[in-house]
Amino acid sequence: MKTLFRGIFSVIVFLFVLGSVNAQDKQNVSKWPRGVTYEIFVQSFADSNGDGIGDINGMTSKLDYLQNLGVEAVWLMPMNPSPSYHKYDVADYYDIHPDYGTLADFKNFVKEAHKRNIKVVIDMVLNHCGRTNKWFQEALKDPNSKYWDYFVWTHKDDPQTKAEGKIISGDSFNRRRWVKVDGSDYLYYAYFGGSMPDLNYDNPKLRQEVFQIGKFWLGEVGIDGFRLDAARHIFPDERAADNHKWWEYFLQEMRTVNKDVYIVGEVWAPAEVVGPYLKGIPALFNFDMGGAIIKAVNEENGSQLVEKHKKIEDFYGSINPDYVDASFLTNHDQTRVMSSVNGNLDKEKMAVALLLTLPGSPYLYYGEEIGMFGKKPDQNIREPFLWDIKMNDKLRATWIKPINSTDSTVVPASVQLLEKKSLLNYYKSFIHLRNTSYALTYGKLVPVNISMSPSVCAFVRSDENESLLVVHNLSNENQVLSLPTNLQDYSAEYFANKKAQIKNKQIQIPGYSTVILKKTL
Repeated sequence: MKTLFRGIFSVIVFLFVLGSVNAQDKQNVSKWPRGVTYEIFVQSFADSNGDGIGDINGMTSKLDYLQNLGVEAVWLMPMNPSPSYHKYDVADYYDIHPDYGTLADFKNFVKEAHKRNIKVVIDMVLNHCGRTNKWFQEALKDPNSKYWDYFVWTHKDDPQTKAEGKIISGDSFNRRRWVKVDGSDYLYYAYFGGSMPDLNYDNPKLRQEVFQIGKFWLGEVGIDGFRLDAARHIFPDERAADNHKWWEYFLQEMRTVNKDVYIVGEVWAPAEVVGPYLKGIPALFNFDMGGAIIKAVNEENGSQLVEKHKKIEDFYGSINPDYVDASFLTNHDQTRVMSSVNGNLDKEKMAVALLLTLPGSPYLYYGEEIGMFGKKPDQNIREPFLWDIKMNDKLRATWIKPINSTDSTVVPASVQLLEKKSLLNYYKSFIHLRNTSYALTYGKLVPVNISMSPSVCAFVRSDENESLLVVHNLSNENQVLSLPTNLQDYSAEYFANKKAQIKNKQIQIPGYSTVILKKTL
């Protein structure tokens, strides 16, 4: 009897998941890169061979999960050989770290992802390499080596050089420093620390080498694009124009291999600094809006959120009308969403509701959808994903003992999938909502004012196919709103995640909820 029940239960779960996939496939109107992208730290995502370290084959086994979630691309943090756990100090740009698998494993992952209409973007670390990289090791051996000029050097007697490790000029990160080579009178430039010597982009041979690396991954391996790490720091801040121009060259070269190559850059700075990069990097992460959304939900005040987004959107559009706004809440360098809202599930839900209804092509950091926690140091923001209850979780990585996302703080994915009101299914519902709406995927943003309460955040998203009025209540109190004359054509309920009441040109919207009305002619 137990066996029969288990079989029936499995069929029901299978049909539920299959039905969700088919419904999303049938109704999808979003098209990447305007779709949702999922960021993965490979080491923590899924361990296929039981060695405690997440790997490529583990990721491949979870592509159906990602497809069912509704994402259209994955961004993979660095996978190259490297001496560190994070792998931002690349030892070999043409291979995969053996802990993660082989190049053949990765080519298979790309093939399987493409079968599911999931694009693959990899982290490309080009500002610096690792100290163990062949280029740097050869340069250390011989200043006459061709690799010497791949890096930036100074002599200890240079009047601008003060001392090992001391800052010689200020900038926004306060990290810029020279590092002394043992047994030598030379120092090398390493913005992010001695294990990551900066590359010298004034050297044309180095630039050609970098072009070759990019073309290898696009042409030989078949990926779809790159996330450019530390894109702002290729040249020092005082040479920002050289930074902008370099990325234009890089984009042109990559398009010779794949005319549709996708390039998204990390320029961690205010919008006025980010904007000029858009000619060479058509997609840039919107750091301003990620922080603004978290602040809005914590303070239950969304009164300035839409205007801020509109201002950034108009500014970026004036530089590159085809730019892609890579929106997100948090990433692998930041406190996780659930920790940012002090474990308040309602506030995390409101944050993702805002992210997925405002303009942008959203990025989700792995584990956000199940409510993982995480605070600095960085390792504790990159803890293992919880697939199942611990005793059954054969894919859970164990390379680090988690202190934030544990079985006592996070309900695993397998359990949440079966709970209608779980955070995971909440994420799925909003991703599906966005993917199946022309207005939410492509529509312009129009700020509106329908309430004196700062806890109400409202706006219109419109394109030629549909026009939607989106209303979020960021507080726990019901709000009664009267539609102004210019919005009274929005009378058909399009979406509501709690029981909103719409009657006589009024909306009664419950606390911590969203209602969307469609314009009727």
